[in-house]
Amino acid sequence: MEAIGFDLRDEAHLHTLTEDVVKSSEIEGEELERNQVRSSIARRLGMDVGGLVPADRNVDGVVEMILDATGSYDRPLTEERLFAWHAALFPTRRSGIRKIIVGNWRDDRDGPMQVVSGPMGHEKVHYEAPPAVRLSDEMSRFLDWFDRPSDTDPILRAGLAHLWFVTIHPFDDGNGRIARAITDMALARAESSQKRFYSMSAQIRRERNAYYDTLERAQKGETDVTRWQAWFLECLLRAIEGAEDILGVVIQKARFWERFAKEPLNERQITALNGLLEGFEGKLTTSKWARLAKCSQDTAYRDILDLVKRGALAKDAAGGRSTSYSLVLNQTNRDSSG
Repeated sequence: MEAIGFDLRDEAHLHTLTEDVVKSSEIEGEELERNQVRSSIARRLGMDVGGLVPADRNVDGVVEMILDATGSYDRPLTEERLFAWHAALFPTRRSGIRKIIVGNWRDDRDGPMQVVSGPMGHEKVHYEAPPAVRLSDEMSRFLDWFDRPSDTDPILRAGLAHLWFVTIHPFDDGNGRIARAITDMALARAESSQKRFYSMSAQIRRERNAYYDTLERAQKGETDVTRWQAWFLECLLRAIEGAEDILGVVIQKARFWERFAKEPLNERQITALNGLLEGFEGKLTTSKWARLAKCSQDTAYRDILDLVKRGALAKDAAGGRSTSYSLVLNQTNRDSSG
């Protein structure tokens, strides 16, 4: 990362944060629009990037939490700060259609807090959290421990903080996402840096089944957290090794724009190409281009043909009504295909 310069480093940081926010929500079954997440982060970091789009309130809320956790990692973690994160996650004070307590600990008015799966009437209880009457004392102990200086390796503290918080399960909803934000905060403290170029949440998403299985075993066992910490460290290592993928995407994007820096491309083309470089899913067609660039299909077709002539896009093998196009990521690919 030191070798690639400030601009690409900022782009890699933006890419990592976007991945972190999107994947942390995916773990809980919530799909966020990647372009909205990226735009929300870029605006808050004051980054001048193309293709920004408006973001929904729930997207802005998750972004605010992650940026506060990592950007202000050296500030104390307090009740008020956790309540603010929780309120940001649930701006409508609802989880789906269910009204929840926001910005305060749960009160168990609807029964004990349980982590369950399976159809109604045949649920499996994976874990039952401490009763609400204990939350104030439990969270006071946790927050005091989290900010108290310690000789324990800070990476081990990050793993233990995640397990401890999600075991207390102090909120009606959002505990997993807040636990992962606390983990990111602890890792930022461990590295004394606001910027990281790997995503722990993205790796947990890849290993979601193992994540939940290891959590359940630790929560139902005694007080030995060795197995959890071993899994956490292995997951962290795989996340760091996966940072090569993030760096590869950023460098690939930079090299692409170096080729077309002096080309007279219009704003629609730049927006759509950035969308493709950010990981557009599926085949690119004129109708998808029209939606991406917010233009008519005729205009989209002219934009695409122009980029084909310039060597930025190539027509895929299938033709007719299923005509699609792909990015030409380097000149070698273009020459060998032409």
